[in-house]
Amino acid sequence: MKITSNMQIIGTNIVSSSIIPYLSRNLLLARVGWQSRLPPRHPLRQQAFASDSPGNTKKEKDDDHGDTATSQAPSETSSTSRDTTTSSRPSAGQTSTPPDWDEDPNLNISAFSQLPSSTFGYNQHMIINHDFKEALRQILWQFRAPIRYAFAYGSGVFPQTASGSKSAATVHPHPSPAISSLQGGQGKMIDFIFGVSYTQHWHSLNLQQHRDHYSAIGSLGSSLVSRVQDNYGAGVYFNPYVTVNGTLIKYGVVNLDTLCRDLSEWDTLYLAGRLQKPVKILRDDPRVRLANQVNLISAVRTALLLLPSEFTEQELYGTIAGLSYLGDPRMALPTENPNKVANIVRYQLPNFRRLYAPLIENLPNVSFHDPRCSSSDWMDDPGTNATLAQDMDPKRRGNMVRRLPRSFRSKLYFRYQSKFQIPQLDFDKMLEESNDLDPARVRRQQGSVFDQRIAGDRQEDLRKEVRGAIKSTVQWPSATQSLKGIITTGFVRSVRYVREKIAKYRKGQEREQSASGSAREKGS
Repeated sequence: MKITSNMQIIGTNIVSSSIIPYLSRNLLLARVGWQSRLPPRHPLRQQAFASDSPGNTKKEKDDDHGDTATSQAPSETSSTSRDTTTSSRPSAGQTSTPPDWDEDPNLNISAFSQLPSSTFGYNQHMIINHDFKEALRQILWQFRAPIRYAFAYGSGVFPQTASGSKSAATVHPHPSPAISSLQGGQGKMIDFIFGVSYTQHWHSLNLQQHRDHYSAIGSLGSSLVSRVQDNYGAGVYFNPYVTVNGTLIKYGVVNLDTLCRDLSEWDTLYLAGRLQKPVKILRDDPRVRLANQVNLISAVRTALLLLPSEFTEQELYGTIAGLSYLGDPRMALPTENPNKVANIVRYQLPNFRRLYAPLIENLPNVSFHDPRCSSSDWMDDPGTNATLAQDMDPKRRGNMVRRLPRSFRSKLYFRYQSKFQIPQLDFDKMLEESNDLDPARVRRQQGSVFDQRIAGDRQEDLRKEVRGAIKSTVQWPSATQSLKGIITTGFVRSVRYVREKIAKYRKGQEREQSASGSAREKGS
């Protein structure tokens, strides 16, 4: 009996001494394998994904329509992504988008095959320098936390000044040659937005890997960080002035549900406004692509309500680019270049055209009205400022009012209830008839009498009321987001940010004065 017991003990020790090191060794190998995973453009990864996209050629991939992140529940692995790029401009033979796609879009889709057409949303993808694009993607791959949707934006990606102007020094410690070359010595911090599925989970993983990206609030844990992100401001958590791959970046984290809601309903216009301007999508998601297309066509309709019967492209794109700045408290302070909107449009006109021209061509009440548009290469010509014309019939413009984003349209309705002095009971009845959320009601395509009355208002009054609704949408979320930034960014980084903004404001003033002086000299 004693011998048997001793044998059992010895056997147990042998099993423990052999299995435990084996499990530990395999866990270590798994972790090392994750940390040394292949980058997205590695030949072996491309070979592995080749079977998933049999129709893609190298030319199609280089034209780029962004990485697509697969569905993923919380785990410690990053989102799997692959390059699903196709030609930069869909050919006429490809599937056309149904004209009524925005009547009742299904924002619960999970695959690109569920979009209204095979070429849907291609206008959102800007073509940029290939090496620069890959440098931006490599930055994403330094984050282990899963990023489902990502885009880079701002003057660090799309210049807002003449290509010849340079700053004294670069802000990047060790940038890649592609970033140094494209920025031309200007040394601008690159801005990103990361869309994530699970806010607290994402910050938990990111705090483990990049604790130095966070201010002191990171010491209180991912639960508090995610509550601060989701419950205050516009639902975005920014980490500025962090170095990744030798490049100085700022990245904002937003929950995908928050992002899609703002894009489709305009409840804050904070991120919707950023995506109304050219951005570089680095990782795509079908639900966001659909919601953003709703955002873009809504921006066109809103701009048309603010514009006369004939206008130029620069006037249209300038109106769209300026929507999210109406009511932004930063524009009233000496921290933003007063010519910011004009500069964005002036230096990015072909990208604005790429973003909005396909949508304009599908709208029944507006069209390009310029002989220059008959040229085959006018889309890429920055010197062309084409003329457009719109139908001012109140019935057609009433349809545009009816199709504005729900949250924003409600604000406009309330303003006109006060202007027209409509009794509350009658107004409530009109709101009930225009309820988009009632599943038993077929959504109306035509604007109501109330919508047509709004659209038929005097142009000056309509412009005033639409601008007022935009300001009431933007003002509070933007102000609280800025105040939240002091906490999430930290005092030192906040002071640095404000100082740099003031410096940019002064440079903008100096350039404007210099340009005005040159114009006067030429005139004399």
